[in-house]
Amino acid sequence: MKTLQVGDKVPDFEAKDQDGNTVKLSDFLGKKLIVFFYPKASTPGCTAEACNLRDNYGELQAQGFHLLGVSADSEKRQANFRNKNEFPFPLLADEDHTVINTFGVWGPKKFMGREYDGIHRKTFVINEEGKVAKVIDKVKTKDHAAQLLD
Repeated sequence: MKTLQVGDKVPDFEAKDQDGNTVKLSDFLGKKLIVFFYPKASTPGCTAEACNLRDNYGELQAQGFHLLGVSADSEKRQANFRNKNEFPFPLLADEDHTVINTFGVWGPKKFMGREYDGIHRKTFVINEEGKVAKVIDKVKTKDHAAQLLD
């Protein structure tokens, strides 16, 4: 599977958010969009990352950015994660990996010597034309907004 790179046009996708609403890439044409992928809702690293984006949301919005969080969690799990942490942005429940595969962020991982397949923590900045403007491979969970506001 090929991960999207800077300059690639992002294929249109659709997925359900935490409330069961359909969200499509085409909804964001003409807007700047940040799509951040995280392995699992409510885990320490994912919570730190999403809370950092929440805490800097005003500044990201001031620069014209919209945000979408994506993981393979269920709508219910995403809703719990969002409500507990009061995230102002939608979280996509990509249980069938449609969006994950579109961006190419699923693949082999290692954790504590064990190998398995999972979501790679990556963030994509998409410009108004629907093209990848920036890819962040090494996400700093506690300081992620600073990586985006550079």
